[in-house]
Amino acid sequence: MIKDMTKGSPMKLILGFSIPLLFGFLFQQFYNLVDTIIVGRFLGTDNLAAVGATGSVNFLIIGFCMGICSGFSIPVSHKFGAGDYSGLRRVVANCIWLTAAFAVVMTVLTTLLCRYILVAMKTPDNILEAAYAYIWVIFLGIPTTFLYNMTSGVIRALGDSKTPVIFLVMSSFLNIGLDLFFIINLQWGVQGAAWATVISQGISGLCCLLFMIKKFELLHIQKEEWAPDRHLMKTLCGMGIPMGLQYSITAIGSVILQSATNTLGSDAVAAVTAAGRIGGFLACPFDAFGSTMATYGGQNIGAGKLERISQGLKSCVLLRAGYSVIALCISIFLGRPLATLFLDASETAIIENVRMFLMINTAFYFPLALVNIIRFLIQGVGFLTFAILAGVFEMVARALAGFILVPAIGFTGSCLGSPIAWVFADIFLIPAYLHVRKKLQGQLARS
Repeated sequence: MIKDMTKGSPMKLILGFSIPLLFGFLFQQFYNLVDTIIVGRFLGTDNLAAVGATGSVNFLIIGFCMGICSGFSIPVSHKFGAGDYSGLRRVVANCIWLTAAFAVVMTVLTTLLCRYILVAMKTPDNILEAAYAYIWVIFLGIPTTFLYNMTSGVIRALGDSKTPVIFLVMSSFLNIGLDLFFIINLQWGVQGAAWATVISQGISGLCCLLFMIKKFELLHIQKEEWAPDRHLMKTLCGMGIPMGLQYSITAIGSVILQSATNTLGSDAVAAVTAAGRIGGFLACPFDAFGSTMATYGGQNIGAGKLERISQGLKSCVLLRAGYSVIALCISIFLGRPLATLFLDASETAIIENVRMFLMINTAFYFPLALVNIIRFLIQGVGFLTFAILAGVFEMVARALAGFILVPAIGFTGSCLGSPIAWVFADIFLIPAYLHVRKKLQGQLARS
């Protein structure tokens, strides 16, 4: 189950590692999709908009949690690539201590402040209470987010991309069943969808934890390895916090853009919500290859094999360029039918807005592919500052769209926010990668 990505064909390794991840992301988006379909069909357009209105602040907070866990897994892949298994166990032990601390602090702060955040975002009055009911439960479940992402991150850092997917698929079906039970049978409204997400993610996290304990003998932490290590914690925070901030900095722009979209009314919010769920599904291959390149880069830099990193990057770019064309064709020809999964066919104006949003976004999927591949690769080899700066470029672009484009051209401005952000990020990331490669070449020459 452990996969060494420092030997063999880069293309074959990357495909083999990314395909299970892709299925995992697809199932994750699938149950997000089903969440939204059930809410839209059984609870109506306003409740669909309420869930969508929380999307950017959800990404701001949950993205920070996920980013921290991704950062914590980087030293794990480095230790594994270097063959230092005792050091690896000490890293994992300190990950556990830090993850528990972050989970408590984040849960308390976000549950106390979430209503004030929604009001500050100009959430329409007719959906404010439903939005609050949904996001409060999601934030209450932050410990389950940390549990799943920390454990699955460690498992992937050791080269096993299949097992987290198996548990994610299981939790996806559980989520759908709980959605139907809580919303239709118990009539819990949007809060039922939130509880379904939290419970299913918690169970998948527990499954990953039990799997780690039972199957990975090299992770059997000895008593002395459990001791908190200030130096290791500083290293982990130096990896985790910047990656969390990268997600959050990017999300700040999304919050500004969402706030501007909120001023267009709940129909516009509903259209962005439906299009965002479909777009998230279509973008899964980029997420899978990005996560793959983080592990691939981390293991190979730990082994001192820089040339393999460049080979892997070229393979990823070629594969994703082809998929970008496919995604655009799906949006053009299937945009309307996909929108009717969430909306009644009579909502023709909203459906047209969903199709327009999808076509504009998928037209820029190749820049998105470069963002994911290059940024995760840079993170995997340990240059997190550049990944954060790329997030700043995205934030600025979305903020400009929110402050300028949406007031000027309305819903079209909302559609253009993310594409402009991806282009801005690439303008920074491409030369940043060339600089990172040159610096790594110098470091390896001196070692």
